Amino acid sequence: MIVLNSPVPVFALKNFKLVIEYDGSAYCGWQRQKDDRTVQGEIERALEIMTRKKVSLNGSGRTDAGVHALGQTANFRCETSISPEAFQKGLNSLLDKDIVIKSCEPVPLEFHARFDVKKKKYLYRILNRALPVAVGRQYVWHIRRPLDVDAMVEACVHFAGERDFKAFEGAGSPRSHTVRIVSESRLHVQEDGFLSYEIEANGFLRFMVRSIVGTLAEVGCGKISPDRVPEIFSSKDRSLAGATAPPCGLFLMSVEY
Repeated sequence: MIVLNSPVPVFALKNFKLVIEYDGSAYCGWQRQKDDRTVQGEIERALEIMTRKKVSLNGSGRTDAGVHALGQTANFRCETSISPEAFQKGLNSLLDKDIVIKSCEPVPLEFHARFDVKKKKYLYRILNRALPVAVGRQYVWHIRRPLDVDAMVEACVHFAGERDFKAFEGAGSPRSHTVRIVSESRLHVQEDGFLSYEIEANGFLRFMVRSIVGTLAEVGCGKISPDRVPEIFSSKDRSLAGATAPPCGLFLMSVEY
């Protein structure tokens, strides 16, 4: 029997934008790797199950091993009849519980999650007290030595504006230049010894946020004075800045387009 006017799936090329939350503790970072478990690799595996095709995911940028995200963004293009709602539901059913697709929406074909970024915001959490925490320890840098928070707040000002962050760049950073525009650099004091540092910029170098936080920690310990930060910028010498803070306290909060 021939059924007239039956619905036909439309396998048109479409572009989808994902907003992703993940706990990076169990992953070797965002970027796909041949032999290691990564966030991008896990999502691409789930997409292949859903679409029965190899799908390439474009992230807004890399996060390193152990770094977390509340608002990572990515896009993928695919010829499919699957709706955004079905992608979100299906991906969440296939992924482990430490990765959640917060939203999936159609976007123009020319949209690219990395090349179209205007700003990103990161947050870094520090616990500054003698007593550690058992619950949530994988989301904070525990510093036992008392920190001079006022000095750290004073130092934060020097990281705002258009600056050459060569002295705060990790080795092997893929970039054409090291100048970035930071629109926000603030330290917030919270209860029970918790501190949170927020930074928003038009782009970030490899380990840049963790290098800044490590420098702020050394300011708080009295090893670097706040007024020496401009000298570190001018030197472009990574060895003059503080040590790289551990990845566990870092969160990619949001990406603006």
